[in-house]
Amino acid sequence: MAAPEVAAPVRVSNDSLPGRHGPIPIRRYMPSAHAHPVAVVWLHGGAFCFGDLDMPESDAVARAIASLGRTVLAVDYRRVPRWSYWRAPAPGQLPGIRFPIPVEDVVDALEAARAEYGPVVLGGASAGACLAAATTLHCARHAFPGPAGLVLAYGTLHAELPPISEELRDRIRGFHGLAQFRPSTVLRMNRNYAGRPEAMQDEFAFPGGHDLHGMPRTLVIDADRDSLRASGGRFAAELRDAGVETTYRIIAGSAHGFFNQPSKPEFDRGIGEVGRWLAAA
Repeated sequence: MAAPEVAAPVRVSNDSLPGRHGPIPIRRYMPSAHAHPVAVVWLHGGAFCFGDLDMPESDAVARAIASLGRTVLAVDYRRVPRWSYWRAPAPGQLPGIRFPIPVEDVVDALEAARAEYGPVVLGGASAGACLAAATTLHCARHAFPGPAGLVLAYGTLHAELPPISEELRDRIRGFHGLAQFRPSTVLRMNRNYAGRPEAMQDEFAFPGGHDLHGMPRTLVIDADRDSLRASGGRFAAELRDAGVETTYRIIAGSAHGFFNQPSKPEFDRGIGEVGRWLAAA
């Protein structure tokens, strides 16, 4: 297994990229030493409606990857309105920003990043992983130049949570079950993002369960004690079935959102997996 790249100091600056819905805020993380020629575009999570460039899942992850010698562009895509964990969304079309606007932001940001840096790796966590996978599939379907690689961390990649295996069910029992995404919660979250019922089956909203031929080499990282591992594990299998070079890792003992907790050892183990995968490309 290849070792991570050597750490380097990082310079940080705020900027924006052009998008069809207006400027897209980004934050650049530049190694002060020589940067690897393949940059990384990174997307935070937040259930499609929370999060920003200051949250650790964006800032700490980008700094950590940049310290390995990679230029990183963290993207602040447009987010949908907040939703209720307990009430089902209203029927019909929901108002405000919904799919496909967030994923179109990422498509536009990726295009701008490629124009500036050439080949890039696209990655994201949780909802950001879904947007990264959907953007990559959009590029494959439309014969656009897509990312050279894909990193997906504990993503919600299917419109509905796939069945939870007995092994995973054992990992989320008791105390660990208190903060889990239940199937009904995932359904409400995803319906809120989709905006209209028929969009739930759109491959560019939730690429899981669709034809994944043409996707680039992919690293899928899941949290050990996370019901969304049912989606990540299924997606990794679907990628392999489509002939995609896929690496699947579970961070032992971790819970959903470990990239949002940089003080914990699970954060470092996750970054280590990313660094080794990038170095092996």
